[in-house]
Order: sequence, then structure tokens, then C-alpha cells
Amino acid sequence: MLNIILFGAPGSGKGTQSKLIAQKYHLKHISTGELLRTEMKKQSELGKIAENYILKGNLLPDEIIMDILIKNIDDDLKNYNGILFDGFPRTLPQAEMLEKILHERNTEITLLIDLKVNEEELIQRLLKRAEIEGRNDDKPDIIKKRLEIYVQNAEPINEFYKKLNKYIAIDGVGTVEEVFSRIEKVINSKLNEAEN
Repeated sequence: MLNIILFGAPGSGKGTQSKLIAQKYHLKHISTGELLRTEMKKQSELGKIAENYILKGNLLPDEIIMDILIKNIDDDLKNYNGILFDGFPRTLPQAEMLEKILHERNTEITLLIDLKVNEEELIQRLLKRAEIEGRNDDKPDIIKKRLEIYVQNAEPINEFYKKLNKYIAIDGVGTVEEVFSRIEKVINSKLNEAEN
């Protein structure tokens, strides 16, 4: 199985690139952000809890995220070549829990791809997204807090996957096609390694 984590700060282009990767390699696309936004739209119990955290720029507790994730990992997985985790895990405990969950299913993470984009560019992209999509979590003060939280939590996760020899950083600046081409090279190289 090809199980990829696409990692990067808010505004790094994870959502756009995730869809392209999932389509090309026939992976199940799991975005905890999208799952939570769906619950929030439905105004479900979980949606209301999630909204409370997200509108303040905070991360949800690991237990809530893991419950959602497990439900989605097991749902129709046999129809795919693997899973693409879009912006998950967000904390080191989530990374450790994810390894355990995948191990129980006789699989593991193949690769963590970290989209690197400088902070100035990220802020510009998020403000632009706020205008276009009208997202409540893309306001300047919340953006700043989200980026701070991301930086705090990203380093331990990156280190965790570096130790497992599964971490690769990619330049996330450029056109959608340019960034996707860099990602493809990395994934294809990993697939070739696995075949040899």
C-alpha cells in the first residue's frame, strides 16, 4: 500500500496537491479539516465542538480527531491503493497513534511530504483564500495563531518521520503544476525503490 502524509502549514497548498496526488495514484483522500468542516455545516454534535476550537484557531483534542480518522480509514479502503493523509497528523501523539492504527491493519506510512512555503507567502495566500472562500478561520489574528501552532507542532512530527527515514521536504512555491511535478518525482522514486 502507498500511504502518504502531505504536510505543510495552513496555506501551503495541501488541499490542492492532495486532490491531484489522490487522483493520480488512486489513494483514499482523508482530510481531517474537510471532515470537520462537513460536520460543522451539518451542525452535528461533533461539528459544534469542532467549531468552538477552530474559530479560536486551536487544534481539536487528539481523541476526537482519532475517532473521526479511524471511521474514515476503515470505510471502503479495499477500493484504493492506499491513503493520502492531508494535513494529518497535527501533533506528535497523533503521529504515534496513526502508526499504531496502520500497524494493526498491516500497513505503514510510506512517506511524509512536507510542503515548504515562507510565512509571508502563506499569509498572502490565506488572506486571498478568505476573500474567495469566506472561511472564518482565515482572519489575520487567527492566521497568525494557526501558523504559530503549526510551527510548534510540526517540528516533533518531522523529527519522528525523519527517524523512520520517511520524511522529505519539497519547495511548495510555484505553480500548482510545478509543485505537483516535484511531488510526483518523489513518489515515483519511492515506488521504484519498493519494486526493486
